[in-house]
Amino acid sequence: MGHTQGANGDGQNWSPDSWRSKPIKQMVEYEDSEAVSAALKKLSSLPPIVTPTEITKLKSHLRDVALGKAFLLQGGDCAELFSYCSDEPIDSKIKLLLQMSLVLIWGMNKPVIRIGRMAGQYAKPRSSPTEVVDGKTIASFRGDILNDFDPANRTLDPERLVSAYFHSATTLNYVRGQLASGIADLHNPLDWGLGHVRDKDLQTKYSKIVNSISESLRFMRTIGADTAGQLHTVDLYTSHEGLVMEYEQALTRSLRNPGGYTPSRKSSDGKGWYNTAAHFLWIGDRTRQIDGGHVEYFRGIENPIGIKVGPSMKTDELVQLLDIVNPNKEIGKVTLITRYGEDKVEAMLGHHIEAVKESGHIVVWQCDPMHGNTRSTPTGLKTRHFSSVFSELSSALKIHKQHGSFLGGVHLELTGDAVTECVGGSEGLAEEDLSLNYTTFCDPRLNEKQALELAFLVAGHYREVDQLSGSGAGL
Repeated sequence: MGHTQGANGDGQNWSPDSWRSKPIKQMVEYEDSEAVSAALKKLSSLPPIVTPTEITKLKSHLRDVALGKAFLLQGGDCAELFSYCSDEPIDSKIKLLLQMSLVLIWGMNKPVIRIGRMAGQYAKPRSSPTEVVDGKTIASFRGDILNDFDPANRTLDPERLVSAYFHSATTLNYVRGQLASGIADLHNPLDWGLGHVRDKDLQTKYSKIVNSISESLRFMRTIGADTAGQLHTVDLYTSHEGLVMEYEQALTRSLRNPGGYTPSRKSSDGKGWYNTAAHFLWIGDRTRQIDGGHVEYFRGIENPIGIKVGPSMKTDELVQLLDIVNPNKEIGKVTLITRYGEDKVEAMLGHHIEAVKESGHIVVWQCDPMHGNTRSTPTGLKTRHFSSVFSELSSALKIHKQHGSFLGGVHLELTGDAVTECVGGSEGLAEEDLSLNYTTFCDPRLNEKQALELAFLVAGHYREVDQLSGSGAGL
């Protein structure tokens, strides 16, 4: 199975393990190879976590996003821990994503596709394999799928691969159950408690939107146009960074393509290769090498995929990547997740937009305003300033418009908890407040208030644009 394609994107020689013939970054080197083999054998026998029907449905939605007919909201934890697999943390994330999408629908007057960074975001790339803790050099924490955050237990443990599967499956099972039970029912938007949002202005704005939607629903019921089934629940898809290739390979299955779906690669048996660990996976900025193992793996799966685009990405490299992972130029197959930083977005985004335009690829452009704006306080705590996050997002909106393009989505690290990890926002968190509730095990996240405020700011931008153009954006 070692035959692989060249840079022309010909995918006939791809297989789920052909990535092994390529150089790979962020390699996992276990001490016990027999234990690794046993864990991977177990994973390979377990049922899929997600299905081809769900995956291709999301792919269809992302085609709409790429064509400007919908908007993509993707959010969740930086590093998801196994301990987050509990009803309250899951509920809080579901409700926050629903609240934010409600605000965005109000502002944009178009459907919002929701993808959680959850049910599998257990691996984290690190810039160094070691770190210094209390004066001792120890292995870096690489996410619960590989080792433990506890400095005394950083040994790579292959049993964690199987544990990651079960925590993912359990999380998604609960999400599905809650959505089927009406947690997202738009007939009861006031049941969505504002939780930790105490800002009066924000509460007032949100209440106005909820009241507006309630009035619309009452009107629909009055005239007999109430499509209750569609209003009772929503789709919420899962995603994670495809980093640990052994895990991803073990959950990559040859499955029958859903009826009516045109696969990326023709097959004689009507089957395609699906990563059944998540609906959507992305390649990180550290692992997107043209000739690397991660790109080799990603080019062969039917799932919609993302590519993080950082400051070091050259325009010709970006186009070459798109040609490799999407040789048939499927619309919306690839989401480009831009993460430059507020001081670099103006110089880089426009060139990338033009290069992609000229290439003939039609992608989803998504802004990640978090990763390029991370900095450390004098005491060594990592944080992000709300104003920097909004600055990069505002710049992206403006630059896309200047280049006749449009921003199709946002990608945020957030939590439904009242954490104090990012400074700024309407609640005025300062650096001295960070220690109040700083609980992240990797990068700082927006708390519920900051995330909702960001949704209002984006929605407000679109309302203003529509009002200036005279089109209006009523519900």
